[in-house]
Amino acid sequence: MLRMENVTKRYKHRGQPVTALDGANLTIGQGDFVAVVGPSGSGKRTLLLMLGGMLSPTSGRVLFEDQSIYDLNADDRAMLRKQKVGFVFQTFNLVPYLTALENVEVPLYLAGLDSSIQQDRAESLLERVGLGDRMDHKPSELSVGQQQRVALARMLANDPSVILADEPTGNLDPETSRQIICFFEEVNREGKTIVIVTHDPRAAQRAKRILRLVDGSIISGTADWEELHVA
Repeated sequence: MLRMENVTKRYKHRGQPVTALDGANLTIGQGDFVAVVGPSGSGKRTLLLMLGGMLSPTSGRVLFEDQSIYDLNADDRAMLRKQKVGFVFQTFNLVPYLTALENVEVPLYLAGLDSSIQQDRAESLLERVGLGDRMDHKPSELSVGQQQRVALARMLANDPSVILADEPTGNLDPETSRQIICFFEEVNREGKTIVIVTHDPRAAQRAKRILRLVDGSIISGTADWEELHVA
């Protein structure tokens, strides 16, 4: 489903050359659940953004369902993301002046769905993540864990086939983190492909496969408990 072929990403930071990814080769099949671990600055976030069609490589190819993503024009890449990719960010990116329900309705509105369909689906998703009694609350009126749940519901709004998550448990207490990872496991069992970037060894160990990055290079497809704590 997702594939990288000899992907390299270079850029300059404060005038100095940086290689964020170096000749990466990777295949992620339909229904896989992959945790990406590694030290800060190892290229994890770069890899995630490239898989999601948000950051073009310096060289190499990134493929989604055998389509080379960066051979598409910007509009077609945006359409692919809107229809097939769900993003979850550590900072949640909720609209502060919208309620939980309205935040989840945003991607449905952008997809052009009828307002009644938007509301029904958004309500159903918020019920699923345990926020049926918080639909009219704005982000500032919700706990950090509840905000993350709104973000998860919004991510599922357009029923993506691939979920890309950047430190989804990074700001959460252990119990809420466990609940979020259980949610990822649940939607993975439903057939969705999941890639998470994480520094949390407990989250990483719940994935089907662990991908370790060091200095922009994929050095192994597995990692043990001690390696994860070093990361």
